[in-house]
Amino acid sequence: MHGDGWTIDELVQRAAEALAAGEVRAPNGRVTVVPDRRVIRWYGTIGLLDRPVRTRGRVARYGERHLLQVVAVKRRQAQGRSLAEIQAELAGATDATLREVAGLPGPPASRPAEDHPRDGFWRSVPESSPAPLYPVALRPDATLLLRAAPAPADLAAIHAAARPLLDLLADRGLLAGPSRGGSP
Repeated sequence: MHGDGWTIDELVQRAAEALAAGEVRAPNGRVTVVPDRRVIRWYGTIGLLDRPVRTRGRVARYGERHLLQVVAVKRRQAQGRSLAEIQAELAGATDATLREVAGLPGPPASRPAEDHPRDGFWRSVPESSPAPLYPVALRPDATLLLRAAPAPADLAAIHAAARPLLDLLADRGLLAGPSRGGSP
């Protein structure tokens, strides 16, 4: 790893190499074997991936623990586990546990393995399993996370209610482009 960590693209590349070496295969067409930048950011949003070790300007830096988390998640998905099940299992996992689930070799002999999370976010396992998060894509660059699965009838109402917020976010430059005139 570079002295200041890996960029997200370097993390994607390392994860792809680790998954290919471990011959991890997706169980179905819904889950990709190799995560991309978007998937890694999504994992951070839903708590499967710790925050970056540091950020320089707008460039986030990731470390070995992040690689272990990404590969562990993809390995469990390849075994048919849901993200909710994976969250429940890996919340608060030590580096040693992540390494075992990921099926990756130990750290270089020059430094000891960390036996605790670096980040306090998942310092301990919640007493109950975390509620799964249900994503509702409002636009390609905006996703709403819900604690309960919306019924199909709810989706049209959610999209209609989200339109003013999406317009505001687009007008302020917080989304990729304008949402006016298009469907959310």
